[in-house]
Amino acid sequence: MACPTTFALFILISLILLQPRTALQYPEELINGLEQNLVALNSPTMSPSEPPNLQISTTLSSSSPIVPALFVIGDSSVDCGTNNFLGTFARADRLPYGRDFDTHQPTGRFCNGRVPVDYLAERLGLPFVPSYIGQTGPVEDMIHGVNYASAGAGIIFSSGSELGQHISFTQQIQQVMDTYEQFTLSMGEDAAAELISNSVFYISIGTNDYIHYYLRNVSNVQSLYLPWSFNQFLASTMKQEIKNLYNTNVRKVVVMGLAPIGCAPYYLWQYERENGECVQMINDMILEFNFVVRYMVEELSLELVDADIIFCDAFEASMDIIMNNKRYGFNVTADACCGLGKYAGWIMCISPEMACSNASNHIWWDQFHPTDAVNAILADNVWSGLHKEICYPMNLQNIITQKDR
Repeated sequence: MACPTTFALFILISLILLQPRTALQYPEELINGLEQNLVALNSPTMSPSEPPNLQISTTLSSSSPIVPALFVIGDSSVDCGTNNFLGTFARADRLPYGRDFDTHQPTGRFCNGRVPVDYLAERLGLPFVPSYIGQTGPVEDMIHGVNYASAGAGIIFSSGSELGQHISFTQQIQQVMDTYEQFTLSMGEDAAAELISNSVFYISIGTNDYIHYYLRNVSNVQSLYLPWSFNQFLASTMKQEIKNLYNTNVRKVVVMGLAPIGCAPYYLWQYERENGECVQMINDMILEFNFVVRYMVEELSLELVDADIIFCDAFEASMDIIMNNKRYGFNVTADACCGLGKYAGWIMCISPEMACSNASNHIWWDQFHPTDAVNAILADNVWSGLHKEICYPMNLQNIITQKDR
C-alpha cells in the first residue's frame, strides 16, 4: 500500500494530467491530508497542530463611536466567520488565512489580515463586528452591529451552491429583519428604530453571481441572458432588497461595486494569460454591472428621499492600484501570495507552505481575494476618498458628518 504522502502526490499529479483546466475544490478530509503531507515534506519532524482559537477581541476602539453600529451584508469579500459554522468548501478557518490579522489567527476572513469593513469599523470608533450566525449571547452583544456576510453567497439564491451551504443575499436581508425584531423586543420600538436608522449598512455582493453562476453557465444562463440583461436582473433584485431594508428603518447604506475579477489569478490561470493581462471579456461584464448598480442607487436616492445611499466603485479603486502599483508599494500584481499553479491560481490556498513570506507587496492573497494591504486602501477610499474618489454622490465620512438633510 502506498504511503499517504505518495498517495497525495499521486492524486495531485493525476489531476494535473487529466484535468488541467478544472479548478479544484477539495473535501475537507483531502485538504487536511494534503496540508499534513505538505508540512511533512517541508519538515519531517513537524506534526500537525490543533486549529487555533478563533476568538477575537471585540473591544471598542479608543475613539468614541460616531455611529451606533455597523451592519455588514455580503460575500467572502467581507465574511468574518459566518462560514465557519456552515457545511461548505468555502472556508477560511485555517492558516495561512489570518496570519497577519490582529490575533495572527484564522477567523474565517478570506484574507491574510483584515477585510475592508474591519478598517471602516475602526474609522467609526466601533469594534470589529462579529458574525451574526455565531452570536449565542444576549441581544446587547449585537448593539454595535453584526456581520451577516457569507462566502459563496450571491444575489441569486443558488449562486455558489456547489460549494455547499451559504447564507444568500435574501436570507441575509431576512436576518437583518430578525435582528430588528430582537432589538425591538429588547429596547422598545422607538429605540430600535433610532439605532437602525443611525447605523451604517455595508453591502458587498454580486461577484459569486459571475464566478459561480454566469461564467460557469449554470442552467444554460448565457443563452437566456446577455450580460446586460443579466446585470439588469441582478440590479433590480438588489434594488428591491434595499427597499426592504428601508422598510426596516435602514437609512445609511454603502453599496459596493464589484472588483475586476478578470484580473484575479484564477482567471489569469484559466485563460492562460501570458504576461498577467486581465481577461477583458470578464472585466467588461463587471464594468457593466457597476454602471447598472450605480444608476440603480441614483434611482433609489430619488425614491427614498430621507435615505443616504451611496455607490462605491471597487473596480475603479482596484484598477487604480493595479495600474499604479509601484506608488502603492506593490511589486507583485498578477500572482497570488498563496496557491499553486501559474499565478498561484490553480489550487486554492490550503496550507501555510503554499503562501509567500510577505503578502504586503502582493495585490492578490489567493485565487480571488485581495491582501490586507489592498483592503486598507479600499477602505480609505470608501471612507474619505483618500487615494481616489470612488463613492457617488459622496463618501461615507460625508454621510456621517453632513449637518443638513
